[in-house]
Amino acid sequence: MSDAPTLLFVGGARPLSFSLDMAAEALAQAAARGIRVHVTNTAEVLEATADVVAKATETSVVDVLRPGESAAWARRSGEHFDAVYALQELAQVAVAETAEAVGAPGNSPEAVHRVRTKDACREALAAAGFPQPVVRLCTDRATAEAFLREHAGPWIVKPRDAMGSTGVSLVTDAAELPAAIALLPDAKPFLVEQFVEGPEFSVEGVFLGGEPKILAVTAKEKVPPPFFVETGHVLPAPLPETRRREIEEQVSAALKTLGLRVGGFHVELWLTPAGVVLGEVHGRFGGDWIHRMLAHAIPGLELYGLVFDDLLGRPLPDVSLEPSRGAAVRYFTPPPGRLAAVEGWAEVLAHPAVLYAELGVRPGDEIRPLHRSGDRVGLVVVGADTAEAASALAADLVNSVEFVPESEPDRLPGLWALR
Repeated sequence: MSDAPTLLFVGGARPLSFSLDMAAEALAQAAARGIRVHVTNTAEVLEATADVVAKATETSVVDVLRPGESAAWARRSGEHFDAVYALQELAQVAVAETAEAVGAPGNSPEAVHRVRTKDACREALAAAGFPQPVVRLCTDRATAEAFLREHAGPWIVKPRDAMGSTGVSLVTDAAELPAAIALLPDAKPFLVEQFVEGPEFSVEGVFLGGEPKILAVTAKEKVPPPFFVETGHVLPAPLPETRRREIEEQVSAALKTLGLRVGGFHVELWLTPAGVVLGEVHGRFGGDWIHRMLAHAIPGLELYGLVFDDLLGRPLPDVSLEPSRGAAVRYFTPPPGRLAAVEGWAEVLAHPAVLYAELGVRPGDEIRPLHRSGDRVGLVVVGADTAEAASALAADLVNSVEFVPESEPDRLPGLWALR
């Protein structure tokens, strides 16, 4: 194994179920290729993800989110890294900086910074001729109100750099701005942009030989505004061939314009009467169990193995990279309140088409309103012969589970002390 290539896995996994699952698959696919894997993260995260980290060849404590820290550590370590990779959104800049520092293949730090900074990404795409909603970086309510006066609404208020729909909300009137600003996760400058009407999709793919290879277009479902939490995905999206080609051409051209060339990608967009309008661009694979859906829809696909083979200049596996089946994920959306019981869950777990299912609440827990992804309480991922069949089955299974709320007498103040 001394001659085995070494992969620096920056950040490993987050202590979230889908991230742990993705990391476990990535490590397994690296091991199958004889690749040594060195995982870095803070001591706290390494401990919280110990089961996955144990499958790596080596680990080191590095604050991968601190600017420049990962690249400086890699230079000091004296270890030779043939490839540098990360699953996590917030570690993508560290990957680019570290790959550049050690001479490994990678996206340029400039390109990754541009993509990670949402307004800079929009400006770059607009300058290249791609339709984009007008956006402004705002420092306070006054600058946001000025934007609303200058541009037709409705508008979206969101953080400049965040994930999971955190702090994202719809504003239809200037009077709603204070509440929207209060939802932001911090006091940093924030973005206000025009709301785009139209069904939402995302594009999943991987760079091979510097060229984007689209694996699937995914249809999205979200809660109604003012929030935008995703509640379901279906792939491949049931679309006319002309629209699918239009999406793929726009996304491929945008990725090249932005200067990305290695790793995975997840690009969000809207289909409007005027055509494709690109949303956020991510230089990593999509979350929300899209990796499991892709693996079912494209039999034999090793998502992370494709990236590793490409980074190491190895021949690609002789498998089709086109979907031949369908898959879907649907999240539960029970009303807010304290939970008394869950009925029908065992039957969901026993269904043969279920690829993965998770329930994050139990009797006595408080179900929160769906304002961000972290408020979701569970999900079901299914595979089927077609996307339409998968979507219908996922909906049926989710609807078969009943979240029984506590009755009003159970919520009397005198009874809380019993909990």
